[in-house]
Amino acid sequence: MPRPRKCRRVCSLPNIEGVAPIGETQTADDIVMSVEEYEVIRLIDWKGLTQEECAAQMEIARTTVTGIYMTARRKLADVLVNGKRLRIDGGDFALCEHRTAMCGTGRACPCCKKRKSEDLENE
Repeated sequence: MPRPRKCRRVCSLPNIEGVAPIGETQTADDIVMSVEEYEVIRLIDWKGLTQEECAAQMEIARTTVTGIYMTARRKLADVLVNGKRLRIDGGDFALCEHRTAMCGTGRACPCCKKRKSEDLENE
């Protein structure tokens, strides 16, 4: 019997539900990206974290991050190259309990695990 899937911690839901090429309508071959795939892309490509830092923030193994990252990038490439619509929906995730504007930046969210003890002392 396989081990149950562990929920991945996500700091916030995406601000958009998806993207589409200009002038396109919904088609049957839409690409669906899970919320945790979006979060990995956000943390690694947009925030500039390493895979190890991303894994620590999401509370999953680095190898899991690598797999999620590869799948997400493949989906993004399909969207860009073939002009498909991208929809962000679903997945196995748990939202961060401290959903604030600072969540994920390491400055105000105690569960994001990026804040250093010396930063706490300086405030």
